[in-house]
Amino acid sequence: MDLKTLKYFVVVAEELNITHASKILNMSQPPLSNQIKALEEELGATLFIRGKRKLSLTEEGKYLYLKAKDILSLSDKTVSEIHNMNLGLKGTISIGLVEGTAPDIAAKWISEFVKTYPNIHFHVVDGNSDDLVEKMRSGLISLAVITSPIDEVLLNKIKVGEEQMSVFFNKDHYLSSIKDDYIELNMLKDEPLIVPSRKAHVDTIRKWFKNINIEPNIVCEMDNYLDAAALAGRGVGVSIFPKTGYILNNSISSKYIKGVNASIEYQFVWRKGHRLSVIEENFIDYIKSLYL
Repeated sequence: MDLKTLKYFVVVAEELNITHASKILNMSQPPLSNQIKALEEELGATLFIRGKRKLSLTEEGKYLYLKAKDILSLSDKTVSEIHNMNLGLKGTISIGLVEGTAPDIAAKWISEFVKTYPNIHFHVVDGNSDDLVEKMRSGLISLAVITSPIDEVLLNKIKVGEEQMSVFFNKDHYLSSIKDDYIELNMLKDEPLIVPSRKAHVDTIRKWFKNINIEPNIVCEMDNYLDAAALAGRGVGVSIFPKTGYILNNSISSKYIKGVNASIEYQFVWRKGHRLSVIEENFIDYIKSLYL
């Protein structure tokens, strides 16, 4: 299962048509079909269901497609880093960012850093904290801004921000009539709740309700802040997310929650014991100069 075979597989998986894929790869159909068959034999799994006009991926094929994309991306990143190891501060920094305040925080860093090092470029990867940590483990990114809690055995960290969790809801909801910026947690006891999908955040929210002997009615867990705001704006439920999640949505209002530790810390992280490129080390030093 070499890189060339994986590239062939990815193109076929995206085109779902051997004829189209062979044209993109600039090769004839029989050798391409033979490569895919040989890959299936090597793995002992059927990757495609052959239809009359097009292919479809099996579950094994879908899994291999995701992994192959990661492997090829890591290969390209490795080659790029080796080419640039001795070229000074020139190259690309890949950084993962969770939603919320993280993009705004990182935008300020990037803006200032590239003024000093104009030959540095950035590749930004989005995801929730758990997704980004997994990408760090696999080597697809080396740096990220995620939310606490973090694995301090695996990661170095620098606290770079903090944000209050808030409750947001459709402007016609009865909570909008409350003049105070804060509400009691028990006001949400019968509300359908939309919460972040990260297990640590779900556990925290459940703990709030457990302390007042209420079982929260969680109807939806999701990664995307703006999607959570959209659902709240359409009256699907009440969302509990960092306040920045609803800024662009004019159909909702928000409140803070009294009496709970409802803040989220943003941490700039990188792996312990993981070899970094020269430009990544310089970027970390720059972040340290701002916060330490």
